[in-house]
Amino acid sequence: MPAAAAGAPAFEPCNLQGSGGQGRVDANCARFAVPENPNEPNGPAIELFVARIPALTPEPTDDAVTVINGGPGASSTTLYVDLEPAFAGLRRERDIVIVDQRGTGRSSPLGCPELEAASLEFDEATVQRAARQCLEVLANDPRFFTTSVAVEDLEQLRQALGYKTWNLYGVSYGTRVAQHYARRHPDAVRTLVLDGVVPPGLALGPDVALNAQATLEGILSRCRAAEYCAEAFPELRRRLEALSARLRAKPVELEVPDPVTGRSRALSLRYAHLAMTLRLLSYAPETAALIPLIIDEAATGGNFLPLATQALRIETQLSEAISFGMHNSVVCTEDVPFFEGLEALWPDLERTYLGADQVRALQTICSVWPRGLRDPDLNAPLSATIPVLLLSGEHDPITPPGYAARAAAGLTNSRQVVAPGQGHGVIGRGCLPQLVADFIDRGRVDGLDGACVERLAPDPFFIDLLGPPP
Repeated sequence: MPAAAAGAPAFEPCNLQGSGGQGRVDANCARFAVPENPNEPNGPAIELFVARIPALTPEPTDDAVTVINGGPGASSTTLYVDLEPAFAGLRRERDIVIVDQRGTGRSSPLGCPELEAASLEFDEATVQRAARQCLEVLANDPRFFTTSVAVEDLEQLRQALGYKTWNLYGVSYGTRVAQHYARRHPDAVRTLVLDGVVPPGLALGPDVALNAQATLEGILSRCRAAEYCAEAFPELRRRLEALSARLRAKPVELEVPDPVTGRSRALSLRYAHLAMTLRLLSYAPETAALIPLIIDEAATGGNFLPLATQALRIETQLSEAISFGMHNSVVCTEDVPFFEGLEALWPDLERTYLGADQVRALQTICSVWPRGLRDPDLNAPLSATIPVLLLSGEHDPITPPGYAARAAAGLTNSRQVVAPGQGHGVIGRGCLPQLVADFIDRGRVDGLDGACVERLAPDPFFIDLLGPPP
């Protein structure tokens, strides 16, 4: 382990937990103080939660691995626990050091329960009021919880711990953080793994509904092309249209077991629940495989329980996973101000199953949310010679493979790998953990054998509540 600088955080044994309190990983944890406002180094400080999982060798290299989660607003330490087997091979020679980005996890989180409650269905007055209420109770100034500030936090931590370089892994929005760190501190990056890539300069928001629609269309088409699925669920598209029309017209009143407590609770199942469920289930192949069955059970059998149960589960997970205040600080500084061509795009958005309400909600929140610190070059294309491995899921509903290809244009020492049949965030799929470990061990993309990835495929569709056909 490298020699730490004076004032480095003091680590103590701890346990990390994954999403929903599931999973445990032994680690060493510490608090690392940084100025809330980076322009006032002697002003109020916040504490970042840092975890170190030591290398398995007694003499680790002087470069560490760090993991950056997406959202924006999700905890990186939680992600590590959720995907710990995928990162296990990286520990052979290197420490893994993870920091919850400021505003997330246990690093001065910016929670917004008011906005969580108002986020399911868009109403301008309700969303704006909830955003104002959240701002009134936040303990920290949201202007300082952006990508540009987080990048400098990570650099201060590297220097304090004495590592020569990072091997950065970022997923989803975390790829924006990783790329901007590489831009600002290129000599401090040994390798870069970008999973579910957000290219620099892309304003997240307007394309979300379009990408989600394309993925859903692909799921419906794959069901129609698979004889067993087409036979089990004939006219699936028409049934989805009928189900959508019914829920738009009137909610369905249900008693549903709570996904956390198991106790029965009342639920007015609305179209917003259906849209949210279709979107989030399409993120992973094992949950996308449920979509035809869930549609059919509700549309033809009048069994709304599978849909309602999934909706409540997703709603609970999102509430636990995302610090909405930090999310707003990022998107209101880095995305919404750069929305372009919305007038021409609006008809296309309205034709998607998600519609344009997400864009309207973001614009409404950002009409009252303060803009934060943003480096002038944040949106510029990244040009770098650092070894970069770009990972994409073939059916990613939020960051499709074309995004990674766009990011790779200025990365002269890069390679893109597209995982067949997979969704958003693919490091844990098939042989990809070994491929990533090989890349980081070698420190180069040439000669990297990715043939094993071609064996991946989408999961077979469930045809009943017992699962896929034998």
